[in-house]
Amino acid sequence: MTRARVSLLVLATLVPLEASAQNQPTGRPLRIEDYYRIRQVGSPEISADGNWVAFTVSRRIEATNGDSSEVWLVSANGSQPAQRISSPGEDARNPTWSDDGRVVYTAGGAGRIVDPRNPDEVRTANVRSNGGARSPDGRWVLVVRQQLPDRPAPPERSPFELRHEQRFRGAQFDWLNFQRDGSALPIADPRDPFANPAAEVFIVSLAGEEKQLTRLGLQPRSPLWTADGDLIVFLADSTYRDELTYPRSDVWTVTLDGTVQRLTNDPRYNNSSARLSLDGTRVAFVRTFATDHVIREKLNHGGPTDLWMMPVSGGPAVNLTANWDLQAGQPIWGPDGNWIWFDAETSGGRHLFRVPARGGRVEQITRGARSIDALNLDAGFWRMAYTVGVHHTPAEIHVSESDGNSEQRLTHIHDELTREIAFSRAQRLRYPSADGTMIEGWILPPYGYRENDEPYPLIVVSHGGPHSASGYAFNFRSQLSAANGYFVLETNFRSSTGYGEDFLWATWGGWGTKDGQDIIAGIDYVISRFPIDRNRVGHIGHSYGGFLSNWLITQYPDRFAAAVAGAGISNWISDYGTADIARTKETEFFGYPWDAEAREIMIRQSPITHAGNVRTPTLFVHGEVDQRVPYEEAEQMYTALMKRGVPAKMIVYAGMPHGISGHWNTVHRVMNELQWFDRWLKPD
Repeated sequence: MTRARVSLLVLATLVPLEASAQNQPTGRPLRIEDYYRIRQVGSPEISADGNWVAFTVSRRIEATNGDSSEVWLVSANGSQPAQRISSPGEDARNPTWSDDGRVVYTAGGAGRIVDPRNPDEVRTANVRSNGGARSPDGRWVLVVRQQLPDRPAPPERSPFELRHEQRFRGAQFDWLNFQRDGSALPIADPRDPFANPAAEVFIVSLAGEEKQLTRLGLQPRSPLWTADGDLIVFLADSTYRDELTYPRSDVWTVTLDGTVQRLTNDPRYNNSSARLSLDGTRVAFVRTFATDHVIREKLNHGGPTDLWMMPVSGGPAVNLTANWDLQAGQPIWGPDGNWIWFDAETSGGRHLFRVPARGGRVEQITRGARSIDALNLDAGFWRMAYTVGVHHTPAEIHVSESDGNSEQRLTHIHDELTREIAFSRAQRLRYPSADGTMIEGWILPPYGYRENDEPYPLIVVSHGGPHSASGYAFNFRSQLSAANGYFVLETNFRSSTGYGEDFLWATWGGWGTKDGQDIIAGIDYVISRFPIDRNRVGHIGHSYGGFLSNWLITQYPDRFAAAVAGAGISNWISDYGTADIARTKETEFFGYPWDAEAREIMIRQSPITHAGNVRTPTLFVHGEVDQRVPYEEAEQMYTALMKRGVPAKMIVYAGMPHGISGHWNTVHRVMNELQWFDRWLKPD
């Protein structure tokens, strides 16, 4: 790659570990039972005038294995404490603000409306359920509606044939894309206009009048109005029925008289997150390489993720972040049209950036050793609300000026919990890998840690993806491990997001090799600096992290005394034909199993190929109906270990896809993973 580089990594302040008797924790250690006391604070919505923030507080309910959500309200200047405004016992979600400055949310299938000046009075509201955006003048609502064609009469069948058709139990299909993780088998045939109908853009008046604006025979997504309500921008994929083409979207516009314009049409790119300027003259969008372009050109990287801008009247598109090395997120136009704001991952966190709409240097707005999430700005762009992610406490709502100054924490939902429980505080690490590449990580100390204690065991946690990242977020599993006497190490090995393109694509053609070296270097680094027993090191991960568990125990059999592989791939050849994402092999492994080069990579990088090396006791955790990493991937590795007499155990969660969900499953899983590590990493 030849792009110019601009480094904008946030350098976090080191947090020293509590290592002396004078600094011992005053609270108790976290317990598994505390899982149901952790709340999820999110969905902040700031009022147009910037004076109020509505948000949700979600609770985990053990009895139902589900969640219950409440809507809360807090003044943006902190003068009034946060309070629940939804009725007790009702499941309330999706807070927004009406044009006249009142909170609107849904509860029990009905709408509710609350005046922040009188929050004790809750009225029923007529909330439209189609999800469409209202026009600026309030007269119309945008709707994307499927257009069902007339179905032809079915072929005639004899009574005998009909009886046996009705008795059939199973699935039958004759199309390529028949599965998607978490969906019943088979998913709709994308070629079939009856099973997968096209959709069009409509506008519907509050009185019920409707106008069809498009007749493209596509499936428009994410339609949005201009500020004056005269133009609508949306995304659509003109090849969505072609099974042999990976999805890619273009940016389109349509006027209220039905005039459609396609603004982008380059098959090399996929476009997303299109947003119109307030005057409707320009559109900003995020652009990446299309998957088919990467495969066709046999690229050794996935290309940049950049923010682009172009006039809606036509003309050349301009790359606003061409000389900036991170991945741009969803654009937000400033009210004067001179700046475009967006978020991006950086150095284990997420922060807000902005760039001049006519081009120029990218500026970082928010900073610090944390993650700024769910960010929401007021109409005038002078105040914003967001959640702040850190390791040692669940997220809370914060507010600041739009330049990041005058930050204030508005909520204290978890104060009682943090006074009672001594959560582990992470220390940021930077260390060289085997080839000198600098790697970032975090280490959580055990509860009651003293630097002169006997060496502790270590659990290494690897994230999924591989193109994601560990960092500034509360993790119950990691905190529970620390509370039970373990050091916990998280690393952002190569392929992680937030460190630039060269770092992101460094594992192309060799999943497990360089990133595995990064993890091993991290283990050596912390062993040299903290009282950690090198003979009591475990590894855990899910998805790509599960693959890394499988890979590391084959490549470094003497380094790990225990491992947990969650939904981890063991055989890239079998995975290619059974998973719902063949594209990961076709891109990052350079082709198909019937291509010699790609096949050699798949075999070489498959843990099952090297299973004869394994001596590490390993727990395998998998969803029964996982279609992203099919269950048989765990079964292959489990069988290999059992054949060789290596201690192994399998836990399969009934009916679960790739993301094993449900609080009962989560608690059961965390308990059993910790028990596995206790069995193999702690003295008898």
